[in-house]
Amino acid sequence: MQTTFKLQSEELDQSFLNAIKSLFKGKSISITVKADLDETEYLLSNPVMKKRLVLAIEKFKKGQFKDVDLKDLK
Repeated sequence: MQTTFKLQSEELDQSFLNAIKSLFKGKSISITVKADLDETEYLLSNPVMKKRLVLAIEKFKKGQFKDVDLKDLK
């Protein structure tokens, strides 16, 4: 069985540990902790996406954008 928990570091408390103990009672477990990237960090971590994002920001600053009504998107 595999379970993923997404939470803020401040939420790590005894009740969290108790939940893990309950879910995996009597089993050997491995715990890996990693920080999630926010959306901007994620986009900037990929060179292709970073280039597209920077170009889009430059175009926006120059007024080179198009207004789109969300109702028109399907």
